[in-house]
Amino acid sequence: MTKLLNLKENDIPKLPRHAKLRFDEARKKWIINAPERVFELDEIAGEVMQLIDGKSSIIGIVDILVKKFEGASKDVVKKDVLSLLQPLAEKGFIVI
Repeated sequence: MTKLLNLKENDIPKLPRHAKLRFDEARKKWIINAPERVFELDEIAGEVMQLIDGKSSIIGIVDILVKKFEGASKDVVKKDVLSLLQPLAEKGFIVI
């Protein structure tokens, strides 16, 4: 049985080798492209996923977003980022 990945703020997320982030010109949206699957991302998810580089921790990504979106609470941004990434991790589209 596979153990579910439970993301924490100090984890360094990345996309697995089988998944690629790209901007789809036809849809005018960021997507995660994987074998036989495409995940369309909304504007906020696209902002977050562009920061997933395998080098930055989740809390580092949160800090970048807090600076970019002035007035956003760090706690709210952290909660939102984790709630975006956790389902992707459970489906195997985020690894650490």
